[in-house]
Amino acid sequence: MGHRYFKRFRMEIDLTRLSPDETPLPSGYVWSAWDSSLTSRHAQAKFASFHREIDALVFPCLSSYSGCRRLMREIARRDSFLPEATWLLSHLGSPDDDPRDCGTIQGLAQQGHVGSIQNVGIAPEHRGCGLGRALVLKALAGFRHARMRRVYLEVTAENEPAVELYRSIGFRLTRTLYKAVEIQPSSVS
Repeated sequence: MGHRYFKRFRMEIDLTRLSPDETPLPSGYVWSAWDSSLTSRHAQAKFASFHREIDALVFPCLSSYSGCRRLMREIARRDSFLPEATWLLSHLGSPDDDPRDCGTIQGLAQQGHVGSIQNVGIAPEHRGCGLGRALVLKALAGFRHARMRRVYLEVTAENEPAVELYRSIGFRLTRTLYKAVEIQPSSVS
């Protein structure tokens, strides 16, 4: 076993200076507010979003559906879980198809009117049409409704599109962290 260190950014946004306007979804996409019956669907969207991405190396639970399901259950059971900032995004496709879940975000309420965003994920085939922005803004509106004043998230520095998205919304870098991950020698680069 070897170790690899991943640079991560903690980014924050001051909700008292921002009025997060929700972005309309493109045609064919719909929101689902949190309901515990959606846990498996959130897990599937999370798996589709992360299993082939760098975050699956940083957080191995994201590399399998069972890991994503376990993570979703753990997040939803926390006392700090914030349903108002937790959303599932689905694509309707054709009228004969069931909706296909393609995005997920979860929120936690921390002490001192601070919220934290967990696992912003959009499945690769649905990226590039503003869904990530819509998902984050929808969650920020939920945090604001819950009277949070600030919201933070962590992002792997190598995920440049996500870092740029968060900056464009108004998140600012507040800290650089390094996460050590044990990996097999054959996968060390």
